[in-house]
Amino acid sequence: MTTHTHNPHTHERPHRHHYDAEMLSVEEARDRILSYFEPLSSVDVPLLDALGLTLDEDLVADFDIPPLANSAMDGYAVRSTDVAPASKYNPVLLPVNGYIAAGDVPAAPVEQGTAMRIMTGAPVPEGADAVVPFEDTDEETRRQNGDVISEIGIQLSAEPGDNIRPAGEDIRSGDTVVAKGTELTAGVIGVAASLGRTSVKAIRRPVIAIVSTGDELVDPGEERDAGKIYNSNAYSVAAMAEKYGGIATIIGIARDTIESLEAMLEEAVKYDMVVTSAGVSKGDYDVVKDVLAKGGEIALWSVRMRPAKPLAFGALNAPDGRKVPHLGLPGNPVSAMVAFEQFGRPAIRVMLGKSQLPKPYILATLDDPVQNHDGRRVYARVDVYRDDDGNYRARLTGNQSSGALHSMARARGLAICPDDVDAVPAGAKIKVEMLEWPDDDLLSDLFAD
Repeated sequence: MTTHTHNPHTHERPHRHHYDAEMLSVEEARDRILSYFEPLSSVDVPLLDALGLTLDEDLVADFDIPPLANSAMDGYAVRSTDVAPASKYNPVLLPVNGYIAAGDVPAAPVEQGTAMRIMTGAPVPEGADAVVPFEDTDEETRRQNGDVISEIGIQLSAEPGDNIRPAGEDIRSGDTVVAKGTELTAGVIGVAASLGRTSVKAIRRPVIAIVSTGDELVDPGEERDAGKIYNSNAYSVAAMAEKYGGIATIIGIARDTIESLEAMLEEAVKYDMVVTSAGVSKGDYDVVKDVLAKGGEIALWSVRMRPAKPLAFGALNAPDGRKVPHLGLPGNPVSAMVAFEQFGRPAIRVMLGKSQLPKPYILATLDDPVQNHDGRRVYARVDVYRDDDGNYRARLTGNQSSGALHSMARARGLAICPDDVDAVPAGAKIKVEMLEWPDDDLLSDLFAD
């Protein structure tokens, strides 16, 4: 998490028109929001900083991997014709005319009727066409007897190519090894390193400015007077932004005036996306919509969901002519987090150049009913566990008020009651969108005997 680091856009957003403040479905709102986003510019990124980013170039090999045929085993490089009659009870004795370690270059070929001791990964010398593993020779017996290994008894016949990895077996020179648009996983980073790369061209992480609004807010660590509350939203939203690949920059707290919010947004519009919390409902001091109308455009104002119905989205006019996407979250802490899950996460994925993947979900049996009072999609905070029969179950994490942040901290998932269903009763199956999937009892069935 950073503070006040200037990282501007490199391109402008297309012009959008204003929308009426109708209440949209979650899907309609998401589609409208995502239409304002596109992948960001690419930068040269050191390999270990590139994990999770999107590759913005093809990785093309300019040499074979492995570059030379090499041994897949510790053993002896031989000519297969020399050991054709070999068996455990009729070993073929061959003089040992050298030793090759991984990284060595063989100084001489394997002549007919000889062998060369070779280690895994070492280049196969000219003349040899097979490797016989140590365990298929009498080396151990000779060592136990204290013999100098000047000759070796080969106890197994070999076919051409046995235990040899040919040059280019993994990658051929000229191959496009990893295509542009691929996510940089640990395996992809390893491949890039195997090509000799120390960095890659990747789409940069979006820098997300976070502004809280409200006269009642004070920052953690400051003295809190009666009637004040600590600014938790900035930290929960910043943590979510970083979890999903962004760089969070907490700008500060704007007070409940247009002038204060405008001053805070002057700094915020330097970044790739602005996220505010509070100031989006119909109260006298909810100023975000006024600032959007004055200094930008409004794309939507209300979503058919609980919590987080009063959600603002639009674009702010930056001094350099850019249209900076602005997500206005509700002020209640649970509403802010649920809204960011549904809309902030997919926006970050677009900016990172990633495809849209839904959150993982399970079907679980409810311990408690989930009520829907007014035809909005309900996202209920639930803990998820397995019963004695190994079935998924979900139980409410307590008070479902949008101000009860503790219930969000205890939640592993969000149980979804559709907007056209009045209630999902206890004992019924429900879709649970997973927030976290820790390595614990939820996965125990994967490791059962």
